[in-house]
Parts: sequence; C-alpha cells; structure tokens
Amino acid sequence: MSLHRLSLLVLVVVVSLAHSVLAQYTPYDYRFDVNQKVKRQVGQPFIVRGAGSGAVQLRQEIRQLQQDTDQWTLYILGLSLLQFTDQTSPTSWYGLTGIHGIPHKTWGGVGPTPGNENTGYCTHSSVLFPTWHRPYLALYEQVLYQVVQQIATWWPEGAPRQRYQAAAANFRIPYWDWAASPPSGQSVLPLSVGGSQYVEADGPNGVQTISNPLFAYTFQPFNATAMVQYPWNIWESTVRSPTTNGTDAASNNALVAVNFDQNVDSLAQRLYIIFSNYNNYSTFSNNAWIPAANNGTYDSLEALHDTVHNLAGGGGQNQPNPQGGHMSYIPYSAFDPIFFLHHTMVDRIFAIWQALHPESWVMPEEATLASYTTTKGQTQDSTTPLTPFFAGVDGTFWTSDMVRDHTRLGYTYAELVGVPAGTSASQQGLSTLKRTINRLYGGSSPVNMFFQGLVRGVQGKGSKRGEDKAASLVESREDTGNTSALEPRSGAIFVGNQYREWIANIRVKQQALDGPFSIHLFMGKAPADPRNWQSAPNHVGTMGVFASDDDDSGMDMGHLTISGTIPLTSSLIRNMGAGGLSSLEPRDAENYLKRNLRAQIVTAKGRIFDPKGIDSFGMHIVSSVVRVPSTEDELPAWGPVVSHFDLK
Repeated sequence: MSLHRLSLLVLVVVVSLAHSVLAQYTPYDYRFDVNQKVKRQVGQPFIVRGAGSGAVQLRQEIRQLQQDTDQWTLYILGLSLLQFTDQTSPTSWYGLTGIHGIPHKTWGGVGPTPGNENTGYCTHSSVLFPTWHRPYLALYEQVLYQVVQQIATWWPEGAPRQRYQAAAANFRIPYWDWAASPPSGQSVLPLSVGGSQYVEADGPNGVQTISNPLFAYTFQPFNATAMVQYPWNIWESTVRSPTTNGTDAASNNALVAVNFDQNVDSLAQRLYIIFSNYNNYSTFSNNAWIPAANNGTYDSLEALHDTVHNLAGGGGQNQPNPQGGHMSYIPYSAFDPIFFLHHTMVDRIFAIWQALHPESWVMPEEATLASYTTTKGQTQDSTTPLTPFFAGVDGTFWTSDMVRDHTRLGYTYAELVGVPAGTSASQQGLSTLKRTINRLYGGSSPVNMFFQGLVRGVQGKGSKRGEDKAASLVESREDTGNTSALEPRSGAIFVGNQYREWIANIRVKQQALDGPFSIHLFMGKAPADPRNWQSAPNHVGTMGVFASDDDDSGMDMGHLTISGTIPLTSSLIRNMGAGGLSSLEPRDAENYLKRNLRAQIVTAKGRIFDPKGIDSFGMHIVSSVVRVPSTEDELPAWGPVVSHFDLK
C-alpha cells in the first residue's frame, strides 16, 4: 500500500471517529444572510445557455483547478452555497441533482409522460445517454457560475474584489480523470474529494473551517419520504463505501481509493480501446447489448461510466452489513458531489471521441428504458427533445443536434483547443489529440511496451519503427511502470509491429441480481474474502453493473441486457513474465485462459455469486491483431475481431 493510501486510511478513520464533533461545521459565514443576496430566477422556463456570455473557457482536471488558488476558493464556496441552499429551490443542489433520479418530481414545469412518474429524466441505455448529459452539465455549470460571480462581489472593494472577479469570469466546472495515472505518491481519488469532511476556505470574511462540499452532501432539510427506500431514507448525508447500513454510516474513502488505484490500468485500457477501435456512435454511446452487433464492440462510454459509478459507490466489501453508497444506485447517484466530477469526465471522453469520429452521429433507435418524459419503445433520434432542458423562451428544448458542438455551451477541454467541434479536424489538430491520448491512456497498452523496447534495443528483426520516433514517444510519457516491469521476451508478444489484444466480452441482465453488482476477473482462484479481491495480485479487472434497487421499478429495467468488457492482455503479459505463458498467439493463450480465467460476482450488498448460476450471464473471449502506431501522433490500428470461446 502506498504512503498516500495509508495516510488516507488513517485520515478516514480519524474523521469517522470524530463525526459527531465535525457536525458543527457549517457553510461559510459571510456575516450576512446570503439568501437575501443570491439572485433567483423566477418563472418558467429556466433557459439553459451555459456559463458566461459567449466566451469559451476550459474545463480543467480537478487537480489543475486546485492549483489556481482563487478559482479553487470560488469553486468550494460556490458548491457550499448551493448545497446549503434550501432544497425547495429548483437551482439548489437538491433541485439540480434531483433531475437525474430521486425524488421523481417535475422540474422546470416539464411534466412526466403518463405511466413514467416513478423515474428520473435521465436517458440510460439509450443513444441519447451522452447527449442528454451535455445540457444537464451545462445547466449545473450555469447555475454554479452565476453563484461564483456573486460570491466574487462579496470581497471588499478594491484589489481583492477585482482579483476574485477576474478569476470568476473564467470559471468552468472541473472534471476528474479516473483513467489517468495520478501524480507520484497520490491516489487516483483526489484528496480534495475523499480526504476530509471539512476544508479551510479563505473567503471574504477570512479563513474558516467549513464542511467539505466535495466529500458529501447533507440534505437541506432531510426528507425521508422522498428517499423511498432503506437505507437512503435514514442517511442524511451522502456516503461512499459506507461502513454500515445504519444511521451511523460513514464514508470509507480509503477503500474507494483502493478500488480506483487497483483498476486504473483496466479503465485506461478500456478507454484507449474505445478511442482507437470504436467508430460507430450507436455502439459507442450506450450499454444496451445488441445481439447482432460486432463482437468487437461490446464496450461503450456508458458501460465504462457504469464501472466508475460502482467503484465510487463501493459496497460488497465492508463488514458488517455491506451496502453500496449513493453513487452505486441510479436513482440516488447524483446527490454525491463526485457525480458531476465523474460526468464532466464522461462528457470530455464524448467530446474527444467526436473529434476522432466526426462523421458518426445519433441514428434512430428505440428506447430500451423509460425516463420521466420518454417511453420504452419510443423512437429516439438526433432531434428528440433532451428534457427538461429548455433552449429558448419559446419552449423549445435542446436536442442532440444542437449540442453536437459543445462549444455552443461556452466550454471546451485542453485537448480540443484548435480542434473544431462537430466537424472534421485538421491533420495537425488530430495529431496533437492522438498524442495526448497515447500519453494519458496508452501506458498500460502493449503499444507503450513496444516503444520502450525499441528505445532499449530489445525488439527483434521485423520492427520497422524508427528509434528516434520511439524515443520521442516514450520520453514524453510518464513512467507509470505498468508494462516496463513485466519484461517477458519481446518476440513472444510482438510479431514485427503487431501484437494480439485479448478481451473478455461480458453481457448480463442489468437487474439480474436486483441491484448493482460488480464482475471481477482473476487469473486463477479468487481470494475467499471479497475485501481482498481488488488488491489480489491475480485480479484482472472489474466491470460494474450500475442498476437500481429491486424496489425501484420506475425504469422497468428487468428485461434489459447490457454489455461491457474487461481487457485481458496486460494480465496475460504479466503471466508471460512469470513464465506461465509462452505467447499471445491463440495456440498458447486460448488454453491458458480456459485453464485460468475465472469470474466472480459480488453485489453492492455483499452477496457473492458464481456466474454459472446466473442464466443471463455470458462471457465470450475474443482477440484482434493490432498494429502498433508508427509515431505518437497515431493510434493503434485494429484488425478484424476473432471469436474464440465462451466461458463462465
């Protein structure tokens, strides 16, 4: 365990023991009633325009935003003010996050489709999944931006106020990159999010200790009847990987940090594969399994997103009374402050994918699930209203076509500066973007190992890549140690400039176990105690199934089969380094996988299942020959998918 994770564990224990003491911490005290000064939009509809007045500003990674002290102060104070706003306001934290699921209430005057009153507005397992969240994030960003502007005016006149107003003018919400290797000595889970229940804020009235608005949200006030189910109807604050399912539940962010630290390579591999091998929007966009689809496209943006939800919510590992936190359950997930950090990352992935594949877009598909305003079986296309987000005073809603260019909403991401949104980018722009993808997410791929081998001169004949280009690629990346420590014979992995990528395609009914669950793959037997699964040396990866509790049937998910993947290649290479496997070729890898690959399932409530007992569960092993890029400005080129065998 790293020093950071150990310190985080100690910190979480201390915070949990001091919970009753920390209850004294409140929002920032401005020495006046902020409710009298915060501007509230009255009347309907609430028009979503995005932040600012037309200028496009960067959404930064949360650690980068934290380096800007002034913007970070405004961000923390703005979140705190939103969270301590009475939840009857539609633009309070509760009002905004409640759009997604619970409390299943009308927002902005946009009422439900008859029969769909018991669900939220979000369109899951739908071609609208990426596009619906874009105006949702823009609404949140717009409201928070307005709050930040007001807070900046509360500093004393003169230089202090001018300084914070300048910082506020460029403010945009941050994202959390859960697929990139964190800075040395740190966890993937930022300390600002999981480290402490309280934080020092240097606001207009001096330095004060306040509740950390990134650690948890406390309902204002708590309404047990709106929460519908136990234990959410007794939890007055959001929790992650809760220590119990009782009123004394506390977040175990140390365990959440371990979840991400042990799975970051797998998440990066999945993202790298999606960027380089998924060129069709319909398969990229959502997790609904398409039986006739190519076996090379079982994964999706939504499936990857689902896994992060389960890792953040936790559950299945704590004793006694295992229970997943708010992020693990669809109806409650948006209340957790980590939700918007996560979904801003999802939008960033979406925007980058669009730049790589500008020609592919939303095609008509039937909705597989109901939402508050859409019906199962309804045809959804690029002109379907993304409710409840109004685009104009005439009552028109945003549509997928209208949000195709994300810069219309006043933001972009650093990787996309100079890359036109929604249209074909220049070769130079694409080269820069692909270089960034290679640097951030290619470290766990054999591609990185190939170039490191070229630099060290260990590649055999048949490699036609220039060593100067390889050196440039390797030197520009962080040395994550993900593949360099493995060092099996290079010839056992690469044939010239190609290698074979192995993937486990997984499908299962979303509500097969009446709630969220996680599928874990191991090379060999899994540890008996699921608390040791994530950190086991033979753990391959995790696929999360993001679901609702069985009692919440508003979305009618019982029929839906979803799909996702867990990459196998890095694990196979590790075993080659240990002498257990001769090569990645089918003649060797097939038998090895049949003998060693094992799946285990644990629910958010701690129940363990053998996949053989789940009728809807299917796992099919596939591979593809992948050509290594010639420079860092290219992505790998994938050959046809080869089907191998089924395994349970």
